[in-house]
Amino acid sequence: MSNLEEFRRETHAWLEENCPPGARGPGPISNGSTKITITDKDTLVWLERMVERGWTVPSWPTEFGGGGLAKDEYLVLLEEMQRIRARPALAGFGTSMIGPTLLELGTPEQKARHLPRIARAEVEWCQGYSEPGSGSDLASLTTRGEDNGDHFLINGQKTWTSGAHNADWMFCLVRTDPDAAKHDGISFVLLPMDQPGVTVRGIRMISGESPFNETFFDHAVAKKEDLVGELNKGWTVGKRLLQHERSGMEALVSGGASADEMSLVREAKRCIGVENGRIADPLVRNELLTYEMNDHVFRLTQRRAVEESDGGTPGAATSIFKVYGSELQQQHFDLKTRMRGVQGVGDTLTPDNNFGDEEIATTKNWLFFRAASIYSGSNEVQRNIIAKRVLALPD
Repeated sequence: MSNLEEFRRETHAWLEENCPPGARGPGPISNGSTKITITDKDTLVWLERMVERGWTVPSWPTEFGGGGLAKDEYLVLLEEMQRIRARPALAGFGTSMIGPTLLELGTPEQKARHLPRIARAEVEWCQGYSEPGSGSDLASLTTRGEDNGDHFLINGQKTWTSGAHNADWMFCLVRTDPDAAKHDGISFVLLPMDQPGVTVRGIRMISGESPFNETFFDHAVAKKEDLVGELNKGWTVGKRLLQHERSGMEALVSGGASADEMSLVREAKRCIGVENGRIADPLVRNELLTYEMNDHVFRLTQRRAVEESDGGTPGAATSIFKVYGSELQQQHFDLKTRMRGVQGVGDTLTPDNNFGDEEIATTKNWLFFRAASIYSGSNEVQRNIIAKRVLALPD
C-alpha cells in the first residue's frame, strides 16, 4: 500500500468518526469572528476537532496551525470531505485571502503573529479596497496613509467592505505617496477594526440584508510592523491577494455546503414532479442537466489548475474562475426560484405567512448573487484580464 493510499484510508476513518451529522451538507460555517457566537453544537464541535487536527487550513505549515499536507494529500482530503458532504469548519477572508498572501509575502514576525490566530478561528478579516470613486479603477484610490513614526495614520473611506461589521482586522490599500504615479505610491497595511478611528456603517441591499458596509477612517492607526511588502509597493501585494481570492480554492473544500447541487434535483422533483422516473418538464430537465454538467466541469478545472500550479494558486487564470463561478452561482438560484413559480419570489423585506423560511432564504440568495458578477472585480474587468494575460491578445 502506498503512502497516499494509507493517508486516504486514515483520513476516511477520521472523518467518519469525527465529522458530526450536523456538519454535513449545507449549514453554518465559522468565519472566526470574535463578534459572532456559534450556537449550532455540531458546527462548534466540528470546528474544534478540525482546529486540533490542523485541517481548518490543511496545506499551511504546522508551525502556523495548519495541517502541513502536501498537495496530493490535500486533494485526497478534499475528495474525502466531498464524499461525506462535510462542509469546511472555517471559511472567510482569513483562510482564502490574507492568510495565503502572508504565507507568500509576509515577514516571519507577521506570519507568527497573524496566521495561527486565523487557523484557530480567533479572528475575522475584511478587505479595504474599493472606494466611492475607485471601484474597477482601484489604483485611483485616495485613502491616505501618513507616516507617523512607528505607525501610519489612515484617513479616508472604503466602501463595499464585506463583513466589516463583524471583522476584527482589515487588510487595506492606502496611498502613502500622493506624488507618485497612480499604480505606485500605494501600500498594503493591516489594522485592527476595534479602534476609535474606524467607523462602520451598513449598506442595506435589495435582499434586506446588510453584508456590505461603508468604512470611514479618521486618524486610524496601522502599525509599521503591519506593512506587508515594501512601502509604496502595495499594488503588487494587492494584486496577488486577488488571485488567491479568485482561485476558488474554498469552493474545492466546500463539499456539500455551497451550491448543494442535489438540492436542485430535489426541488425539481417537488415543484415539477416526476414522470417515468424523470423530471416531468423536459425544458427544466435540460436546464438542470446542463447546469450540473457545467458545475462539475468547473470544479474539475479548478482542481486541475491547482494540481498543475507550483504554488497551489494559479495566476491570471483565476480570473476565469471568477467569471465562470459567479455566473454559475447566478444560474443556480435562477433555476431554483423559477422552478418554484410564485413561491420563488418571496417578500424578503416584509415576509408573511405565505412564504416559508427556506423560500425567503432562496429569494434573498437570488437577489444577493446578482452582485456576484460585480464584486471582487467585475466580470467585464476579468474578461479584459483574461484577454491580455491569459490569451495574450493585443490591447
